Amino acid sequence: QVQLVESGGGLVQPGGSPRLSCAASGIIFSINDMSWYRQAPGKERELVASITNGGSTKNADSVKGRFTISRDNAKNTVYLQMNSLKPEDTAVYYCKLSQFSGLQWRNYWGQGTQVTVSS
Repeated sequence: QVQLVESGGGLVQPGGSPRLSCAASGIIFSINDMSWYRQAPGKERELVASITNGGSTKNADSVKGRFTISRDNAKNTVYLQMNSLKPEDTAVYYCKLSQFSGLQWRNYWGQGTQVTVSS
């Protein structure tokens, strides 16, 4: 099994630059993708950014130029550096790890961390 623990959320002023962290533990294979999703009240969960174990990244259009995803493979940790936060970035942010196991891709989710952007 895999466990994911997010940290770094909270109340942030507009324009702020918090960094989220997500540490994975358990049975982690060397080849995996890690990603950040978010879900705002009344909205569906959406992909924010993803990164492969090789470092290839993808960002949602809404966060391009503001958010940066990175990872430390030795620590099985993924980060989301968020800059120039806007009120519309307010959401619960979830970490996901995807890896191939038992002849299929398996997804594991963290419990989420709330980010509230408000003055």
